[in-house]
Amino acid sequence: MPATAAAAAAPARPHDAPAVPPLLSLALIGVQSFVILFVVPRPESITPAGWRLLAIFLGVIVALMLRPIAGGAAVLIGVTITVLGGVLPIQKALAAYGSVTLWQVMSAFFIARALINSGLARRIALLFVRAMGHTSLGLGYSLIASDLVLASAIPSNAARVGGVILPITRTLAVIYRSLPGPTAALLGTFLMLAIYQGDIVACAMFYTGQASNPMGADLARRTAAVSINWATWLRAALAPALVAVVAVPWVVYRRAPPEIRRTPEAAAMARRELETMGAMRRDERIVLAVFVLVCLLAATTSWHPIQSTTVGLLGAGLLLATGALSWSDCVREHVGWDVFVWYGGLIGLGEALNEFGVTKVFAGWVAGHFAGWSWPALMAGIVLIYFYTHYAFASLTAHFIALYAPFLAVLVAAGAPAPLAAYALAFYTNLSASLTHYGTVHSPIVFAAGYVSPGLWWRVGLLISLVNLAIWTAVGLAWWKLLGLW
Repeated sequence: MPATAAAAAAPARPHDAPAVPPLLSLALIGVQSFVILFVVPRPESITPAGWRLLAIFLGVIVALMLRPIAGGAAVLIGVTITVLGGVLPIQKALAAYGSVTLWQVMSAFFIARALINSGLARRIALLFVRAMGHTSLGLGYSLIASDLVLASAIPSNAARVGGVILPITRTLAVIYRSLPGPTAALLGTFLMLAIYQGDIVACAMFYTGQASNPMGADLARRTAAVSINWATWLRAALAPALVAVVAVPWVVYRRAPPEIRRTPEAAAMARRELETMGAMRRDERIVLAVFVLVCLLAATTSWHPIQSTTVGLLGAGLLLATGALSWSDCVREHVGWDVFVWYGGLIGLGEALNEFGVTKVFAGWVAGHFAGWSWPALMAGIVLIYFYTHYAFASLTAHFIALYAPFLAVLVAAGAPAPLAAYALAFYTNLSASLTHYGTVHSPIVFAAGYVSPGLWWRVGLLISLVNLAIWTAVGLAWWKLLGLW
């Protein structure tokens, strides 16, 4: 492969640079904490310990947004401060690291590592490109279809897009001499926007679409007593997601049309790559069998007694037992272990906030400002506020943990059906990442490829946000009514 093609095919490095100078972030966190603790009057229904916890929690959220240090480190420091500050005993502060939801996420990361290491994930993507990649629009659909299949089991959108989809996309762009700069519009600009916006739909479609979806499900259970698992999430998302999968790439195609419309060489490249890969090897066959088994068991949890986390652990165990996944691979799954640290810490902090009554007080305060509103009108207003506040977030996790539970509590208190509010807010959280080139963990990875200017990204992102809101509201409400969610 020529040097330019090799460079284009290499996965982009994740971009975790601080949003502002770290010292400024620390100063903002310090000022915020001081204002909460010593300026804002504490409601009588919240204990001093609960008020201190709120200050710590909001400090962690700001750290996740501004990234003065790694997110996992910020959460771990926050958990430690709750213990040193006498807010939580050490056993309580660390209890969430034994959460079944957390271990379900970890098992999914282990299975995802086997999918990537065995070559099966790449083979799946190439099969779609070979079948559908004869035109530039078909090429976009083929890459998104690949991502959708992988999203059913790979909970890291950075791993799916950065490790599998993006390298193939960059290679395809280079084949047609579309490079960052003057030739980007030949093909690369459209493909980059298509795979990113398509992946946002994949994030919303699957429980495993991105790493913090299970955390949203856990918040729904604790805040509104709504039980969400892999199967129920997919069932609720299915109709609007399928419409969005068709509509979103077409809208991108119209808004950022590629100059090259026919791409026969893309399908030919995929055919050559598949021939080079040859027949499926032993590890690929094992991973495929385990992948199908896990998806079937996860989709039918209401028909058997095996809990979702057990299904994931079973899949990881089978891969380890057969050698298709090594323990050293699991140990080196640094993204998964990073998620383990921040996810477990945030679950613990969120549970403690609920127990101290902070979420309930916030919900009551917000609801008081909307007295007399019907719940449909309130939900429409809250969805718009909730969605577009993501301009201020660089993480879906931060968005989930900061706003999901309080806004869900407000809607339920106002009379909105709890299942409708829980699912809708979870889906809209994911879809809000369409807005910016920093909206979620893989946004900077795709943006760093250099094919899309910030201005075009934001214009397309705003347009796609309106398309998604229209689809997931119109189609979604009808579908959710049919399912009995309201």
